[in-house]
Amino acid sequence: MTFANPLSDLQPGALGNLLQMMKRSAMLIVGLLVIVAGILIAPLPGPGGIPVIALGLILVLRSSYWAKRQFIRAQYARPRYVYPFRRLLRKNPEIAPVFWQQALRAEKVVLKRTHRRLARLRRSIRRTKRRFFG
Repeated sequence: MTFANPLSDLQPGALGNLLQMMKRSAMLIVGLLVIVAGILIAPLPGPGGIPVIALGLILVLRSSYWAKRQFIRAQYARPRYVYPFRRLLRKNPEIAPVFWQQALRAEKVVLKRTHRRLARLRRSIRRTKRRFFG
């Protein structure tokens, strides 16, 4: 008695395409679930929801052609806002510098010019560090 393999009728390249499509679909579903989780934890204190939503968007962008086209359109319309996501989509993403840059941007938006003590403190620390460590 022999059992028929349901995948034996497929052409040689079709199995690879099927597996790749299943992998992309799974990444898309996981990305959407991560986005929903980020939205659910966003009201909690702290910036917990924002990095989670960004991670979900990255997963969706890596797995969906439609999302990539929308991302490219957004990139042409608002390059300043899309650039951090482009840096996170690279093969070796620069996670810490991206979040540092976004924190500095948020600081500029939140703090007024007269209340930028943190900026002055950061500059003085940087100058001190350069003096002692080169």
